[in-house]
Amino acid sequence: MKKLFYLIAGSFIIAYATTTFLNPNSVITGGGVGLAQLLHELFPQFTLGVWIAIVSIPLILIGMKYFGKSFVFKTLISITLISLFTDLLREVLKIQPATDETILAAIFGGLLVGLGVGLILLAKASTGGTTILAEVIAQKCSFKTSQILLLIDGLIMFWSIFVYNDLEKSLFSVIGIYITSRIIDILLSGKPAQKSVTIVTNSVRELSKEIDEKLGEHGTIVNGYNLKQEKSKTLILVLVDISKLQLLKSITKKHDQDAFLIIQEASELYGRED
Repeated sequence: MKKLFYLIAGSFIIAYATTTFLNPNSVITGGGVGLAQLLHELFPQFTLGVWIAIVSIPLILIGMKYFGKSFVFKTLISITLISLFTDLLREVLKIQPATDETILAAIFGGLLVGLGVGLILLAKASTGGTTILAEVIAQKCSFKTSQILLLIDGLIMFWSIFVYNDLEKSLFSVIGIYITSRIIDILLSGKPAQKSVTIVTNSVRELSKEIDEKLGEHGTIVNGYNLKQEKSKTLILVLVDISKLQLLKSITKKHDQDAFLIIQEASELYGRED
């Protein structure tokens, strides 16, 4: 039931973003929806929703041979919903553009598309179209799916320069697509609210004790050697909330002025910390 909700909500959000932010401002998104936007601009005899279906559904059916039936079926549903919602908003309800500022359209359109695509991916489906095409091509050659998808989206962006006769619009589209990718990353891997900190120190006992008392964080002490295997090194590995990062730095500085800290994003956390 949750997956069905994600599928419907994600499809509606993509349709809403395309209808109220992107298409009225000649800003395109990537994938099949972006390609449909360009074809609709060239051949307005068909509605935008119909073009989304024309572009994506044949590619999804091609992917039937390579992907599970459940995945393809849900992807087919998502594309159908995006197509129907788009025409419902544009042709029936005739909803007005949310803004006529291109930069705002790119930012908020990209944000909403990212949210919609993320929800659909959480439903174990896809927005279909070029993603499935890229997967199929990747199985036939030495290139990765991400590389082929980047090439396809790049060609769509390049084509948009000539369709809209406006380089600036295409550049705004790139901004929107970047925002879309970041939102998808956050939805799928979680917001990086924690940092992974590696501390190289000679005051392990004092530091580990105060980290446990004041931060209440779980950590690991690792013993090792330098590259020449001459001197032993002791590392403390700890996960810490971003809000406590400065406190960790001050604790480390108090006990060891020469301590060395390596701070990294901890965007995906699995399992237990004890």
